[in-house]
Amino acid sequence: MPPRPSSRSKHPTRRRVLLSTGGVAVAAGIGWGANWLAAYSSHERSNVGELSFRNRLRIPELLDPPAAGDGGKRYQLKLAPGTSRFLPGRKTATWGANGPYLAPTLRVANGDRMSVAVHNALPEATTLHWHGMHLPPAMDGGPHQMIAADATWRPEWTVHQPAATLWYHPHPHGSTGTHVYRGVAGMIIVDDAVSARAGLPATYGVDDIPLILQDKNFHDDGSLDFTETTLSDDLAAVDSLGVLGDTILVNGTYDPHFEVTTQRLRLRLLNGSNARVYELGFPDARTFHLVAVENGLLQRPRALTRLRLAPGERAEIVMAFEPGEKALLRSFKPDLKVGFPTSRFSGGDDTFDLLELRAAQNLKPSPELPTRIDGAPSAITVPDRATTRKFKLVGTQINGKPMDMNRVDEVVPAGTTEIWEIERGDGQVHAFHIHGATFNVLDVNGEEPPAYMRGPKDTAYLPGTGTIKLAVRFDTLTDEQRPYMYHCHVLRHEDKGMMGQFLVVAPGRETKISKTITPDDAHGSSHHGT
Repeated sequence: MPPRPSSRSKHPTRRRVLLSTGGVAVAAGIGWGANWLAAYSSHERSNVGELSFRNRLRIPELLDPPAAGDGGKRYQLKLAPGTSRFLPGRKTATWGANGPYLAPTLRVANGDRMSVAVHNALPEATTLHWHGMHLPPAMDGGPHQMIAADATWRPEWTVHQPAATLWYHPHPHGSTGTHVYRGVAGMIIVDDAVSARAGLPATYGVDDIPLILQDKNFHDDGSLDFTETTLSDDLAAVDSLGVLGDTILVNGTYDPHFEVTTQRLRLRLLNGSNARVYELGFPDARTFHLVAVENGLLQRPRALTRLRLAPGERAEIVMAFEPGEKALLRSFKPDLKVGFPTSRFSGGDDTFDLLELRAAQNLKPSPELPTRIDGAPSAITVPDRATTRKFKLVGTQINGKPMDMNRVDEVVPAGTTEIWEIERGDGQVHAFHIHGATFNVLDVNGEEPPAYMRGPKDTAYLPGTGTIKLAVRFDTLTDEQRPYMYHCHVLRHEDKGMMGQFLVVAPGRETKISKTITPDDAHGSSHHGT
């Protein structure tokens, strides 16, 4: 009779192997779960109750030069590194234009001939993009218009668009996020005859206030933290939008307040953050009036209590004040419509106090808010049989392709209006921006867009997995070699390749040109010297 197998056999049985590997798997699963829970818990951020609003809001310098002898307005900008003091007792290395952080506000009027001398004193090449401006693509300041270190770029163009709040920022392919995060950004105010007679508050720095909203992370020594994903995020396999800061700066001011001296106040709001979406309002649920979005005034002011602002979006609001009262501008938890748990990891559970507005005991009178702004841009009319183009944003690609500097993705006839359907196909946060064009949001997943998404825009948040439909009106400026961009304005996505290029050409030329940009053409607008 053969001997019975020992219960202590030297060779593990299949059951033992399964139990052993299963134990490792269980342990690994527990470890992953702990990491995920830690990452999830750390992504709910708030500063509510922590600020004293002790710092006076900084107002960026206004550059509004008189017309030169040739009728043009000339601006000078020097991009350079500097040192800023944001947090008490600490210094921060930053970049700015004409100063250590941010940039001057440029004021110009429709019809002005505008020229800018941009000198790059930064330690590396960059660009300067005029976001929302209608201008030739060679002057657009996109990734093809690189400015080498110690070089000067001199774009010039004629302003030919309605009154609006625009902005400017670097746009080098692959490093836009770090350049903007370091601090190069400023507003552009475009005036026209309509805005002059609209009766809105219009004295810069007094009752017409720029507010550039940005979020930052700082190391203990005060230096900027550029970390886009933490170790716990990586271990938990969490998708990252890039930098989501726990410290808010308004016009480069930490813990700010503003002294209100008039009965009404106009706030020009810019989301200059890399990735954060703000849900703006006031804890007392007071009403304010939306009077403009990115590319122009609204025909009728709209009463709101909340306003969502995605990266790159702008809005102008007007508020009324009583003597001696205070109003707290807050960003509430934004409804990102991306579901659990993506919303938490994308800032959807974050709440931040931004700015305290303090009304004086004696307020100077302000005109009544107009019920209608005559001459404001009308809705874009879509012609019968308009061309429809479809774009699907997934991960960091558009229509399954990453950005290629030498590939033309679309060719558009000048002066036309098209329908662009933008689909968010991955359940992540995206904001879509088109260079050199104005659009209206026609619908969001087949429904009428919310009030703050109506009007002349150039950037739009993509809410929910689904599609927004845009009526896009293109300019009459043409160039068969140098393209405009369209891209996600979450800057990490843009830098990773979520961007495409289109040419605007004379009608009838769409099929007669090459859709490949040669290196000489692609970099023909780069600047390596003065």
